[in-house]
Amino acid sequence: MTTRSRALSFNIAAAEYATNRPSYPPELFDTIEEVTGRRLEGARIADVGAGTGIATALLRERGAEVIAVEPGAEMAAECRKAVPTVPVVRGDGNALPLAGASHDLITYAQSWQWTDPAVSVPEALRVLRSDGALAIWWNTTAFDIPWIHAQHLRIAHYCGLKPEPAVRPDDAEAIRLAGLTGLHVTRRRMGWSRTVSLDVHLANIGSRSAFLVLDQTRRHAVLSEERAVLSAAFPEGIIEESYSVDLLVGRYPAPRH
Repeated sequence: MTTRSRALSFNIAAAEYATNRPSYPPELFDTIEEVTGRRLEGARIADVGAGTGIATALLRERGAEVIAVEPGAEMAAECRKAVPTVPVVRGDGNALPLAGASHDLITYAQSWQWTDPAVSVPEALRVLRSDGALAIWWNTTAFDIPWIHAQHLRIAHYCGLKPEPAVRPDDAEAIRLAGLTGLHVTRRRMGWSRTVSLDVHLANIGSRSAFLVLDQTRRHAVLSEERAVLSAAFPEGIIEESYSVDLLVGRYPAPRH
């Protein structure tokens, strides 16, 4: 299964993704403003791998001039419905359909891993103005909460994946893994949570690429097993999902001439 195939797997669950995926806390966007020294209001921003427009809509609400870049047809259609005033163009981070030196900020919400940093970093720098920045972030698993860690281990087993280490990489390693070693990078992490029904929680985890690449029979079986486990743990059917947002903001190491 190629990285591109996994990235495009979201198209089969675009509507579920739009309805059930978690958003991001206001603190995230406050932090981006703090680190970049630039207000989002009035900034020209490209939200790449925009998906169904979760981050795109929040950036637009902050007063940014946003364009969404999304490779998947169904995901792009959901994005257009979510933020009808925002232009949505087809493309990805390895070949941005944007003019050089045209944007103040390029964002990747949950989507940087679908790019090749050897290509996507130069592409971002090409599109950014000299004082611009690249911001990438993920809602990561809150391993300090036992039931969430246990679920992560089950899902990895279900999907035939190696579980992520319970200890997050330090700043230097996180920057290296993201392929941002050539930039001046600031890393920030912040916790947040949301309370949802069991159905929404299951729909959320079922919209992840690791599930979507399974055949339909296996997906249904896995989610049924997970429903049984969680119903016993949360008999009222209400779940608090906790996340740790991991944010990396990269800028040119020195002004260009």
